[in-house]
Amino acid sequence: MRDVVVIGAGPAGLALGACLREAGCDPLILERESTIGSAWRRHYDRLHLHTDKKRSHLPMVPFPADAPRYVPRQQVVSYLEDYAARFGLAPRLNCAVQKVEQIPGGWRVTAGDDVIETRTLIPATGVSEMPRHGTWPGLDGFPGPVLHTRDYRRSSDLPGDRVLVIGFGNSGGELAIYLAEDGRNVDMAVRGAVNLLPKELFGQPIGNFEILQKLLPYKIVDWLTAPVLRAKLGNYAQYGLRKASKGPIAQVREDGKIPLIDLGTLDMIKQGRIKVRPDLSRFDGSTVTFSDGSTGEFDAILMATGFRVDLRPIFGDIPDILDTEGRPRASGQQLAPGLWFCSYHPVPNGQLKEISQQAPRIAQDVAEYLAGSRGS
Repeated sequence: MRDVVVIGAGPAGLALGACLREAGCDPLILERESTIGSAWRRHYDRLHLHTDKKRSHLPMVPFPADAPRYVPRQQVVSYLEDYAARFGLAPRLNCAVQKVEQIPGGWRVTAGDDVIETRTLIPATGVSEMPRHGTWPGLDGFPGPVLHTRDYRRSSDLPGDRVLVIGFGNSGGELAIYLAEDGRNVDMAVRGAVNLLPKELFGQPIGNFEILQKLLPYKIVDWLTAPVLRAKLGNYAQYGLRKASKGPIAQVREDGKIPLIDLGTLDMIKQGRIKVRPDLSRFDGSTVTFSDGSTGEFDAILMATGFRVDLRPIFGDIPDILDTEGRPRASGQQLAPGLWFCSYHPVPNGQLKEISQQAPRIAQDVAEYLAGSRGS
């Protein structure tokens, strides 16, 4: 029986591997893809971190000093490769986990022909592995391409002049900019109320103000920062965007919804280069009808409808582990004897920051758990 198995060789899995090594453990990391950091390799070409490099690196290894403040995708991939090499991490690749079972003294993991028993188990597959696809009447009859952001690389993936971006999250907001810069006529369908945050405030990355969240209750922080955000962003409700009744931190903590870090989307909306639409109602060929009765003709659809976590196909009906949607009930703490999950819940200041905080704690907990189980 092995001591530790980690599922996933993305940033969370690699951080756990490094921290477990530092704690004296020898983890086996299982990765379903053929490379480490597979999600970062398939992201769109122009992606940069939305949080600054000082708050986005993994434990013990900062980004290189010459890296830009907001690190580009390919440099993140190189960083992950160097990180794995530094700590001698050699994940077992092309090893997709199909089933996890609780057994006396640990866990049994089935991955293809491999059946692995382990005293401790840490799933770390991330929050962006399963695309959430919207469904509307008539969508199947849309004649043009329909892509989720997970499958989008560059604007040429969406031929035609008129592009409808569905969703107003960070990926949708950024990709709408690039499509508009490429000369497309871009509309954005925005279903619900939104919160926007500036990328920087007073010349500092917005994440630098997280100290307030450590000192004060999050609702107080939202109340204190609201006037500053209004002064910076203006009343964006006049451009068709409905302001959320909750502040941005409350929206993350209570609803799991990340605010849009504005990279220029709002300015393009103000300039008329991006048109805001309400939620969709139905498709009739290339014609889209919106919830207010207005219509538009489009050549391509980009679904920026986010991602979901559902571990039920792997964990089955093991009680008290997952919620009704298949998300771990808690992340960063032991949920059952020998079982932890790492970075499965959205946070205000970025998942990489959350990983850098959770991985060392989990590794220490695992080391203590293993020492205690051997001593008993």
